[in-house]
Amino acid sequence: MQFAHLGIPAIASPRWPCWPAWLPPARQADSFDCLIEPYQTIDWRSPVDGLIGKVRVQRGDRVRTGQPLAAPAYIARLCTNDPPMTIAALTFDFSPFRLSGVVYAALLNHTPQWAALGNASHQAPYNAPPQAPVLAVKPRNTLAADGHVVVVPAGHPALATGASLGLVIGRTACHVPLASALGVVAGYLVANTLSLPVSSHYRPSVRLQARDGFCPLGPQVVAAAQVPAPDDLAVTVQIDGVTAWQGSTGQRVRNVAQLIADVTEFMTLQPGDVLLLGVAADAPLARAGQRVSVTISGIGTLSNTLVAEAA
Repeated sequence: MQFAHLGIPAIASPRWPCWPAWLPPARQADSFDCLIEPYQTIDWRSPVDGLIGKVRVQRGDRVRTGQPLAAPAYIARLCTNDPPMTIAALTFDFSPFRLSGVVYAALLNHTPQWAALGNASHQAPYNAPPQAPVLAVKPRNTLAADGHVVVVPAGHPALATGASLGLVIGRTACHVPLASALGVVAGYLVANTLSLPVSSHYRPSVRLQARDGFCPLGPQVVAAAQVPAPDDLAVTVQIDGVTAWQGSTGQRVRNVAQLIADVTEFMTLQPGDVLLLGVAADAPLARAGQRVSVTISGIGTLSNTLVAEAA
């Protein structure tokens, strides 16, 4: 494997048309491989700006010296025609340094959602409100990064947006007491759990929610110490620059600490896992051709453009 987990394209890719001018041209021709030591950090330096970034790699990752496979994702942003980074390249300078690729999303965790359900939660197929958190698993194929395009499947006019706060787990979490639950959070990010519109929340359809790119995450991981009040962050969804929804991370059935405590009561969360706080009621719809931006105060703005599926 040649750094494939970072998802950075090889130099031969037609989508990588340029090479950062500050890298010596001779290095592009290097063809030998090297094995990376455990959790080594590769720094890339500009003779003009000095250190401009780093990327974290593991033992056994094979890096072809001098090629973009070893370059951090922001180098791609210096080239206007390059794709943005993949979610696996969303690294940060504190433990656990990168995401594991495992993402869980809390469903029906917004109090107004229960009010909207009314008596439906006591009828079939539900029969009674759930006692434990309702979770959906976001498989790896759904993960996307800031700037990625997301395909709207043919025959569907729009996608439901899903602004959510993402909790990045910093250490193994099992049976975590409520009082210390925030201590297992390494940082926070923005998520947009897109979906074909659904009516059943207790048994969410994989076909509707697990399409490629339906779970963008980013644009960065902000250290937990910089977010003292995760349950009181302003959230805004804009579609083509126009505000379509405003709210906050509050009014949750389970706030950040309670969600961690309740989830770890029956399952273990590992470092780098992401637990999503959940989507609010009345999430707006977006169509192919529109750009969706989710902003969470203190965390950042995650933007993705929807495109129609090719015929």
